[in-house]
Amino acid sequence: MVIAVSACLLGKNCKYNGGNNRNEKVLEYIKGHEVIPVCPEVFGGLPTPRDASEIVKGVVRHKNGVSVDKEFREGARIALEKVLNSGAELVILQSRSPSCGPDTIYDGTFSKKLIPGDGVFVQLLKEHNIKYIDVKDL
Repeated sequence: MVIAVSACLLGKNCKYNGGNNRNEKVLEYIKGHEVIPVCPEVFGGLPTPRDASEIVKGVVRHKNGVSVDKEFREGARIALEKVLNSGAELVILQSRSPSCGPDTIYDGTFSKKLIPGDGVFVQLLKEHNIKYIDVKDL
């Protein structure tokens, strides 16, 4: 089976703060499978490290109000293309991310408050009926 995985979960230093979310459960789960690492934020041309972003009234913004919506959406499109072209049957996603967070994201106030919602990449996965799972549910 081909599995796409948020690259930060694989230990790639692509998080906004320059770090990663390496996850041993993920690494164990994907053993023996073809793995497609995806980071929509990097695919969209954003640097690592970069300012933290949240979805504010439907637009991805930095805390200072600068919109990075175009970069996030372009990166999500590229990530979707990689998933589709690879034939991935499952995508494992990083929780709460404005690109990869399924079901729950930060509320846009940069206060760490969570609300129901999906990151921009997850929205595309849903539109294309691609199976995904939040890493916390693995």
